[in-house]
Amino acid sequence: MTDRFSRTRLLFEDDFEKLQSKKVLLLGVGGVGGFCLDSLYRTGIGSITIVDFDTFEVTNQNRQLGSEAVGAIKIDRMKELYPGIEGYDLKITPQWVETFDFEPFDLVIDAIDDMPAKVAIAQKVSSKLISSMGGAKKLDPTKIEITHIWKTHGDAFARKFRNELKKIGFKKKFDVVFSPEEANCKGLGSFVGVTGSFGLSLSALAISKLLNNKI
Repeated sequence: MTDRFSRTRLLFEDDFEKLQSKKVLLLGVGGVGGFCLDSLYRTGIGSITIVDFDTFEVTNQNRQLGSEAVGAIKIDRMKELYPGIEGYDLKITPQWVETFDFEPFDLVIDAIDDMPAKVAIAQKVSSKLISSMGGAKKLDPTKIEITHIWKTHGDAFARKFRNELKKIGFKKKFDVVFSPEEANCKGLGSFVGVTGSFGLSLSALAISKLLNNKI
């Protein structure tokens, strides 16, 4: 069979059908989440649902897929670029997390930077969660690592996340993508070579977990 997944099938063989049967929820489609979405979609994940709240602005163009459409609603733009995905244009808050039904999804990917919401997500769905830490201010994608949240180091965002989880007595484990590279600027400067690599690393981790039933 020759179609857009022909070369994916060559690599994954019989596992490709397993990927097509999976349902993934991706929270956040910015500099990290957008690249994660692109990879999941191109690999053939059968059902992808995205959640985000924002419109594209010109400063997004250094790192966010779809951001050439300045002023467009992110969710609407992503649904144009990736036909067949589902999307919710709303702000992810602890209140939304509490009421949303995560049960239908095989895997939840957290690519947002709102700390209270991240903590709520971990509390609700840690058993099928992978999460992104801070990709801003960094220049070297080769320093990216994957481990569980309690083994992260050298990442200020991850440290804050750990501290917030400790405050509520959270002790479970879930895998994260992080980088111990020191900050290279004071503001929220960003380099697509790193933020995009965070997203692709999330996607690779997701596919590994979905195929090996490590969720």
